[in-house]
Amino acid sequence: MPSVLLTDSITVELGAQEPWPNDVKLYQQYEVEQILLPDNANCLAVQAFLKMCQLNYSLEMRGNAEYMSPSGRVPFIKAGAFVVAELDPIVAFVANKGVSLTEGLDTTQKADMRAYMSLVSNVLANAELYVSWVDRSTYEEVTLARYGSVHPWPLNYILTRQKRQQVLRRLKVLGWQQKTLEEVYGEVEHCCSALSERLDKQDFFFGSRPTELDALVFGHLFTLLTTPLPDNRLATIVRSFSNLVKLCQVIERDFFERNGGSSSGNGEGDYDKLEDLNQLSM
Repeated sequence: MPSVLLTDSITVELGAQEPWPNDVKLYQQYEVEQILLPDNANCLAVQAFLKMCQLNYSLEMRGNAEYMSPSGRVPFIKAGAFVVAELDPIVAFVANKGVSLTEGLDTTQKADMRAYMSLVSNVLANAELYVSWVDRSTYEEVTLARYGSVHPWPLNYILTRQKRQQVLRRLKVLGWQQKTLEEVYGEVEHCCSALSERLDKQDFFFGSRPTELDALVFGHLFTLLTTPLPDNRLATIVRSFSNLVKLCQVIERDFFERNGGSSSGNGEGDYDKLEDLNQLSM
């Protein structure tokens, strides 16, 4: 049966007619040698969301995952006949199957959650793109080597150059390409401050149960905390907010290490390089 690309609400509703398949696959680039900061954050956020929903999936790493995706971005899932890319469409697809992390929230809380998710996407995601593709030292020492690592020369050079031009155009339109690195760090600090204030002393942003906001924040912050870069200022900024570090610890413990090792019982072969964050809040 041919795969159906999920591109509109009608197709999302069609997907709700079938139960969650047992053979769902989540596709992303290779973790060790290829994936970059922004994609790693997005992939980890989707994994966290699926684990919070207690939905089975297995992780498939492919060098051409970005080009396999219907949106051109990772991660994406193949669930039966449906191919769904990126967090928001995956959340909608799951919700139409009767699984939701926000059923206990009222209208105001849901609007609040969407506003903070927009903040994360507009600040942390753009900052990760900037550091990976605009900051010269990170681009030359990390991005150049990793992005095209699975392709032979000169294809690795051509694809990396094309991707950089694409990202620069996007950041220019959004007003980020013109920023200095210090301004980017300032944006990240302001974003973390807002998230920290909203989280306060709770385990999760909306009380005792996680939502997709928690999954999204975890994906980005955990990636910033654990990804080695020529300049680790981003990790230093995140570490200065102890409750955000604790959020990462709670989600890692409850959803990635619950049954020991790399799998929580909700995925097979999923993100297996989570590190102990206990020292980060010290």
